[in-house]
Amino acid sequence: MQLSLLVELLERMSVMATLAFVLSHTTAFRRLVDYEAKRREQLLLTVIFGLIGIVGTYAGIPVNDALANSRVVGVMAAGLIGGPLMGGVAGLIAGGHRYLLGGFTAFSCALANICEGVLAGLFYRCYPTRPLPWWVALTAGVVGESMQMIIILATAQPYEQAILLVNEIGMPMIVVNSIGLSLFMLIIKTAKDAQESVGSEKSRKALDIATKTLPFLRKGLTNDSAHETARIIYAAGGYDAVAVTDSEHVLAFIGAEAQHHMPGKSGLTKATRYVLASGEMYIAQNSDDIGCACEHCRLSSTVVVPLKQAGRVIGTLKLYYTRGNMVGDADIVFADGVAHLFSTQLELTEIDRQAKLAARAELKALQAQINPHFLFNTLNTITSLIRTKPDLARELLIKLGAMFRFSLHKTGNNIPIGEELAQVEAYLTIEQARYGEKLTIRESIQETAMQYLIPSLTIQPLVENAIKHGLQPKEDGGEIILKVAEAADSIHITISDNGVGMDLTRRHPLCQPPGESIGLVNVHERLCGQYGQGLDIISQPGQGTTVTIRLPKRLLDEVEEHA
Repeated sequence: MQLSLLVELLERMSVMATLAFVLSHTTAFRRLVDYEAKRREQLLLTVIFGLIGIVGTYAGIPVNDALANSRVVGVMAAGLIGGPLMGGVAGLIAGGHRYLLGGFTAFSCALANICEGVLAGLFYRCYPTRPLPWWVALTAGVVGESMQMIIILATAQPYEQAILLVNEIGMPMIVVNSIGLSLFMLIIKTAKDAQESVGSEKSRKALDIATKTLPFLRKGLTNDSAHETARIIYAAGGYDAVAVTDSEHVLAFIGAEAQHHMPGKSGLTKATRYVLASGEMYIAQNSDDIGCACEHCRLSSTVVVPLKQAGRVIGTLKLYYTRGNMVGDADIVFADGVAHLFSTQLELTEIDRQAKLAARAELKALQAQINPHFLFNTLNTITSLIRTKPDLARELLIKLGAMFRFSLHKTGNNIPIGEELAQVEAYLTIEQARYGEKLTIRESIQETAMQYLIPSLTIQPLVENAIKHGLQPKEDGGEIILKVAEAADSIHITISDNGVGMDLTRRHPLCQPPGESIGLVNVHERLCGQYGQGLDIISQPGQGTTVTIRLPKRLLDEVEEHA
């Protein structure tokens, strides 16, 4: 009899396995396993576990005025997943129902169910892994069902009938219900692992898409960057259509129904306007919720997520299906992840743009500090030459005008080295007129390097610094040597003087307080900000100074392109 009862109980266990599978796919249950369930959801799940216990009762097999059943599976599963309180309440529901059915084991079974639910909750508290492994559930099932048999022997009357019942159903119920409970937990864990696998795949896909769209989003949210972004997501995401908008217009639309959703051909949908106004994700599972102005639009479900910059909504990303009720949890996670990555990149792009604007403003301020002093000295020189050397005075005025036009139009840009050297030549012409024979200039310029770019006003402040701090303190003046040479993958520019030099260990010009060596420090910081490498200075007292610049070979102004 025990063997046939064991086989019959195993057959009926399929009902519990099916319920476990269905339950594991509910949102509330997944949130419970992940510690995110709200109290209302916890209460609902507790009732559901209690009802599963009741199903186990009705699937039971009558034996000696009692039931061989799988009620404990639902009760103990509640405790193993939600803790002692959930297990105890589920046991109260299932055990209370069993008590109402009557029989000489009614009270014993009701009490045992409550105790088993609490016992399973203790296993939940003592074991850190969630959900619990199948072998822990198996152990808990053996302990719980053994405890039920003991309770029946201790409380059921008449005692002789209780002994006969336990002998008949004890071993089959312990074996079957322990296996059933472990299967219940195994099914739940498998479903959870599958969900995590889907989430991981969506996250990987989101990161891959973000990597591919990064070069385009660095230019900000424009028609071109939006189109490339939508194209990449459409190719990789498996959606029927993908769209990107700014706060007022559709910037890009690729996929089904693109004819009437293209930029300039339609306004924003109701779903898009909601997201722009609220800053929250919107999920539409039918065409009415999407709110497209076209009556025959085939787009039937969508998830719309906001794109933000500094906390402000600047646009939306929209993922469409042509069938209704198609947006699932995986789509929501994917859309939210992609939008978050896009928003982060757009915010970094804006921060970078603002930093470049600030750097240009700083350079403008630098010119405002340097130019008046230089202008004053130059005008004094020209004034002194007007009568004695009018042609030279005229040439100096032309050079001065060229320098100021350069400052007005080129400041903050990357320009060819040839243009920068033309500015330096104009400056040196003026300085040689001032200092005469005390200033000697030697140049070694490699013509093939002239096409490569350099931040404007990089060399002139260094030459000025060499004259002012290196040669001017010497009575007999000195020599400036300017070299521009092309290496394999870089350009080397050196400005050397044979002036007074300095002790860099005691006073380094790049470590001075604001206001001292302002031209030198500004050039150094701009080079570091753009190339990651600034000036290299070599100097010794009485032996002059050499300043070296190393630039990567660039023909396109990347700073301007991404500004």
